[in-house]
Amino acid sequence: MAMIQKAKETMTSKQRVQKTFNYEKTDRVTIGYDSNPVIHKNLCAALGVDSNDYEAINEALGVDYRSINAPYIGPELFPAPKDRIINQLEGSVMRWVEHETGGYWDFCDFPLKNATDDMFESFAIPNPDHFDYDEALAKAKSYDNKYGLYVGNAGTPDVINSNGRIMGMEDVLCHLALESEAAMQFINRRADFQFSMLERTLEKCKGHIDFMWLGEDLGTQIAPMIGLDLYRDTLKPIHKRFAELALSYNIPSIIHTCGSSSWVYEDFIEIGIKGVDTLQPEAVNMSPEYLVKHFGGRLNFRGFISTAGPLAYGTVEDVRDDCIKTLDIVMPARGYHFAPTHQIQDNSPVENVLMMYQTAHIHGVY
Repeated sequence: MAMIQKAKETMTSKQRVQKTFNYEKTDRVTIGYDSNPVIHKNLCAALGVDSNDYEAINEALGVDYRSINAPYIGPELFPAPKDRIINQLEGSVMRWVEHETGGYWDFCDFPLKNATDDMFESFAIPNPDHFDYDEALAKAKSYDNKYGLYVGNAGTPDVINSNGRIMGMEDVLCHLALESEAAMQFINRRADFQFSMLERTLEKCKGHIDFMWLGEDLGTQIAPMIGLDLYRDTLKPIHKRFAELALSYNIPSIIHTCGSSSWVYEDFIEIGIKGVDTLQPEAVNMSPEYLVKHFGGRLNFRGFISTAGPLAYGTVEDVRDDCIKTLDIVMPARGYHFAPTHQIQDNSPVENVLMMYQTAHIHGVY
């Protein structure tokens, strides 16, 4: 059975997360974990923990934060067709797709593709009343101030990607560019629901939450996905509303942005967003060197350990060297959360993933 050897720690995870967001010196870098199902199962087997016990794998890897979200307790909004599953909070449809190293649930069918105005108006959106906020508070209290706790996720509000899962990516981009009235009303209704649910969670869990997690995929690997004018006219007001909600509860927000997205980071800073997540180093203007030079000390960075680089295709030594190089560049700027760029993929060798986290504990010490 494998084991991650950890250096002596002088802070709780909660203290570490808070100080990281404030660019203060910590005992070691803050650590995060995201993975696809098959590599998660294989990693848990190597570490000798139950793959359904996420607390155990987080402890084994030294992950510093935990999610606090009110569970949905309302009626079924979307019945699932045969051989499909449906996200009850979105209405997005998924089918199982196998590949040579495992499989995953991939989005399909797109119920609002080529939608009429009536289809947008009648499409179900959850009621914020139908969530168990007491359960969210109970979960927050159960961690006894040990960990950094967050509300939200990479799908909040995630205008392009989450609506693309319902409409199809081509449709959502066209609706945004053309300012289609019915589609924009639907997008804003979904954002209103997410905002209300987060606000009620924050109010119920006041004093327990350390940051808000947001998301918006804005880049391809080589360029922006949309123009800056479109971002500022349409998406920025939505993002600003969520960032200001976090600030009203005296917590920072971090936003997940895949691909080449640094072109919008000055706008993030302007509206009060405190950190950026994913940070794919292969994408244009997303290397650790570039981001530290242009945004170091003004944004927290989470990611940089590429799931399409040595972690998947290199040797154990390659992974160690890549992690050390990244840590050496980013740690002096402070505000760094060591994590993979998006989910660790199923084709990543377990020994490489183990080395990734072992390196964080050895070389991520301040």
